[in-house]
Amino acid sequence: MGIATTRYQERALASTGYLPFVNPFFENNEGLSHAGVLFALPALMSQGLFDYRKIYSELKNGYYGFDSVMLILAFMALWRIKNPEQIKQNKVGELGRVLGLDRIPETKCLRKKIKEIQFQNKAKDFNLLLFDKWLGDTESLFFYVDGHVSVYHGHKANLTSKYVSRQKLCLAATTEFWVNDDQGMPYLVVTGELSEKLQEMILTLIIPQILSLTQIQNRKEKNEAVLFTLVFDREAYSPSFFMDLWIKFKIAVVTYRKSVKDKWDEKLFKPHQIQVIGNSVNKLLYEQEVTLKGCPFREVRCLGEGGHQTAIITTNPEINMTTIASKMFSRWSQENFFKYMIADFDFDKMVSYEVEAVDENRTVTNPVYRQLTYNIKNMRGKKIRLEAKFYPVLEKMKDEPIDYIPKISSKLSEYKNQIQALKNDINESITKRSACQSKIKLLQMPKEKKYNKLKTESKLFLNIIKMICYRAETSLTMLIAPFFKNEQKEKRMLIKQIFNSPANLTPDYTNQTLTVNLYSLSTPRFNAAVQELCSLLNESETLFPNTNLKLIFKTTAN
Repeated sequence: MGIATTRYQERALASTGYLPFVNPFFENNEGLSHAGVLFALPALMSQGLFDYRKIYSELKNGYYGFDSVMLILAFMALWRIKNPEQIKQNKVGELGRVLGLDRIPETKCLRKKIKEIQFQNKAKDFNLLLFDKWLGDTESLFFYVDGHVSVYHGHKANLTSKYVSRQKLCLAATTEFWVNDDQGMPYLVVTGELSEKLQEMILTLIIPQILSLTQIQNRKEKNEAVLFTLVFDREAYSPSFFMDLWIKFKIAVVTYRKSVKDKWDEKLFKPHQIQVIGNSVNKLLYEQEVTLKGCPFREVRCLGEGGHQTAIITTNPEINMTTIASKMFSRWSQENFFKYMIADFDFDKMVSYEVEAVDENRTVTNPVYRQLTYNIKNMRGKKIRLEAKFYPVLEKMKDEPIDYIPKISSKLSEYKNQIQALKNDINESITKRSACQSKIKLLQMPKEKKYNKLKTESKLFLNIIKMICYRAETSLTMLIAPFFKNEQKEKRMLIKQIFNSPANLTPDYTNQTLTVNLYSLSTPRFNAAVQELCSLLNESETLFPNTNLKLIFKTTAN
């Protein structure tokens, strides 16, 4: 039955379909590897890990039930086991005993469970349910929207090319569009099918989902002046688009202004203190009304070093100048979120390489037209560089002795021929391009080049698990931060150290408790902080899922 299996009778019953799933059962374990991850369980549950029950149906009968699969996937993320294939590199029996099982599933079994969940196609509903839960009654209705490009290295899918800024290349990729709060906490993720721009995704996918949230519906019924505010970078810049959002939906925007050519008098700027990602910062600010393409906006400028003026515009009439600057400059919290998720949670991993067709009536840029445009741009660049060499040589010819003129003339002739050849090629390409349609429908593309897309259900589902884990980890860092110095740099390192530390597990089925006694950490100050964390977690009186065992957290360090 596999390495570390001990519950043979239950496995036999599960394999024949007579047992829906096994419930956790704990035994005394000393020095159980990675058992410190149980410190995350109260936070995982409060962040909605088991709210899937409101959306999904139970899995087919088997040894591992849906609850166990959810816990396994969440704990794997917190242990930094980045994909099912890495399970075989770990002590499967010890990891299983952390969950009250004999072992965690092998790679093939876990992949099968994920696929079974994928077939229900409810990840979008699950994400929206959690979004509603996470938003709650918060008064800060500022949603940060940005795209993240995940490069595709396979060969089955024919994806559109996208510019990947971190590699400075155009590569086959998919784009995920994320919605976060001003502290970088994730709310929602949607995936583009082809080469959708941020503006299109905001209008067609993101806004409809936000409008369906309970709090937003309540604000709509109360006829609030502003439903919510979107914050994003210049990619979605369009004054007319911003005004449409304001007039049609009462949705405000905060973004950087594009193509700023004028400068305001520096004497107008006054010092103000603003909050940026939890830090107080002093900035020189000034605000005034502006009109862009016939649309009125509030514009706030920040005067920086060297006289540089950063221009921010908004349609929100309610927030003050310092809040506008604070919210815009806090956009880096989302970039920090992406960076951390790539480093720690294998954010860009393609979970499934399965493909599916895209609606053939979708209009896309003609690949032939795009290639011709690219060629024209390249040739014009070469022509400009050759002309930059040609004219200085021509000027030099006037001052050189007559003996050197033949050599210079031959060089000029060579440059002239190359320039003329490029002009001819450019004109020929322009003629070809004028005969092409710039936009075509997918059905007009050759079969071997027709775009398709990756199946996104399993990737979305695992993204939701990672969102829950990130939020749970962050909530623990917030709990522990007041109890030790240098918390800004060390709090996440401490939490990760807790998750991967051994602990003693002591179940008491008479008194219905499960004691998690964490081993000593690397420094006395870490141990002191963990003791405070234990007190806070014990107040939650969390029950381990599918048991009556109340978790009690302790540390062996004195």
